[in-house]
Amino acid sequence: MNKVSIVRYEKPGESVARAIELSGAFDRLKKGDTVFIKPNIVFWSKVVEMPAWGVITTTRVVEDVVRELRNRGAGKIIIAEGTVTTDPKDTTTGLHAFETLGYNELARTYDLTVKDIFDCTFKPVDLGDGVTLSFAKDLLNADLVVNLPVLKTHAQTKVSLGLKNLKGCIDKKGRKMCHSPSMIMDLEAHVAKLSSVVKNVATVIDGIYTLEKGPGFTGNARRSDILIASADMVSADIVGAAALGFDPADIRHLAIRCREQGMEPSLSSVEIVGETVESVASPHAWDYPYNPENTLPANMIKRGVTGLSLPKYDHSLCTYCSAIMGILQVAIGSAYQGTPFDKVQVLTGKMMMPDPYMHHTLLMGKCQVTLNKNNPDAKNPILVPGCPPDMNKLVEGIKKAGIDVDENIFKAFDMAPMLFLAKYAGKPEFTQDFYRLSPG
Repeated sequence: MNKVSIVRYEKPGESVARAIELSGAFDRLKKGDTVFIKPNIVFWSKVVEMPAWGVITTTRVVEDVVRELRNRGAGKIIIAEGTVTTDPKDTTTGLHAFETLGYNELARTYDLTVKDIFDCTFKPVDLGDGVTLSFAKDLLNADLVVNLPVLKTHAQTKVSLGLKNLKGCIDKKGRKMCHSPSMIMDLEAHVAKLSSVVKNVATVIDGIYTLEKGPGFTGNARRSDILIASADMVSADIVGAAALGFDPADIRHLAIRCREQGMEPSLSSVEIVGETVESVASPHAWDYPYNPENTLPANMIKRGVTGLSLPKYDHSLCTYCSAIMGILQVAIGSAYQGTPFDKVQVLTGKMMMPDPYMHHTLLMGKCQVTLNKNNPDAKNPILVPGCPPDMNKLVEGIKKAGIDVDENIFKAFDMAPMLFLAKYAGKPEFTQDFYRLSPG
């Protein structure tokens, strides 16, 4: 039975060290071992300050982990992450995140290497069942992988913890492939396979801030001050899921991986030390409400929008298109002036099929264009290709469907995170200090 520690975060350095010590997460580390650290920086803005709480691994936890590794005699240390951007040619956003979050200073202080994971060399790995994904060689060659996910929910997989965080170690093509249209080898099945690639993975789940309706800055963060650590990633995820208020057996990718490891997706399968799950658990919502037909989000229903079908995202919608969905809803909702739209449907992902009774069909993204551009049920098809779709072409397409959106909303896409800062104003527990190096 694998040991998992639950520790209240109280003091820089000490709390993380205690979580690691209680769980034995670093017990397999030998002097001189190469260590690969994978934090979570799923989104970043280089234009405005963003609400990173519950979205991004705190620099405080990253630094404390690095210090502990150095104290235990680790050799080469690599920190690597690949941030999602809406521009495939963007090579600067990730670098801006590293500098702002203090990773470059960490590199100088602790003699380590910081990498954009997309600059790494990738190696194809056969995961079985016809699935081959390319992983960063630095991950595959490390003696120890230290996984640093955030304790948060996810709109497609319910939770995003250690298993899901490994998806950030594959190349862009592989990330998109994980969002398969298959109902069997779907996103959750792909995520379950990721952990089979690396055997020596220590996990420290950062729950200083937790997030519901994640994984991005549109969710709702809480100050929770929880750390969960284990030498076994699956066991850490079992406890993490329970801390977020879920039955681990209801997390499909976790249940699949547990079966493959011959264990039950249950708290009964792990030994918990430190705090109890009951003392830290708090239900976190993961889903965004839609109408009963799943054709319109609740925020649009509240505005009284009619004549529109914007079906609920499915598991085939990859991160690169999902990053646009929030701003798309805001733009279309703001354009509604009380007169019904002319039966416009907006289709996304790799699975959605057109309703022949709608008058206009906007196919958003390369996958939808490929799937439905010749479908006779797609009336007046409007093609918005690209992976992710080009913002200008998206605006043109929406206007072509008769919806007069404000194109400035899309031009100010990089400013969007700033809009979500307001709800944390006046709450001193939400401080950017945790995303900077500790004083001294």
